[in-house]
Amino acid sequence: MKIRAATKADCDAIWNIFREVVAAGDTYALDPAISREDALAYWFAHDTHTYVAELDCLKQSSSRRGGRVAGTYILRPNQAGGGSHVANAAFMVAASARGQGIGRAMAEHSLSEARRLGFRAMQFNFVVSTNMPAIRLWQELGFKTVGMLPGAFRHPEKGYVDVYVMYRSLL
Repeated sequence: MKIRAATKADCDAIWNIFREVVAAGDTYALDPAISREDALAYWFAHDTHTYVAELDCLKQSSSRRGGRVAGTYILRPNQAGGGSHVANAAFMVAASARGQGIGRAMAEHSLSEARRLGFRAMQFNFVVSTNMPAIRLWQELGFKTVGMLPGAFRHPEKGYVDVYVMYRSLL
């Protein structure tokens, strides 16, 4: 697996993953019907560092080794001005690639990148309480739940569920 900065050439792959994850409606508070244009504008917004995780694969048309984008993440300041030293990140893995350690690899990469970029901490503002794989991963990586928003997310199957604010120092 290789994690690298995303380029405009990755837009199709990122859009496919983004659409799949957001359309499910169970982890992101984004419009499940978001347009490609709006999704990519969000993922490539100003002050945002965008990355992709590639899995090695054989290209069907040749025997050359190539990479298939299986995940993507963004890293940016959580707030402007006085809060800009705290990072925020968002992660998405293609359903077909889950369970292969891609989310963990991107999370670990994001912590290194955040430190490299000078962030002093990382905060997730809206972790849906039913997203247990993400919560377990963040806890394993040293994040603490520092707040809870009761019933703040409308889950498509479970109704109104809680949301957590999770935080960890990078120092």
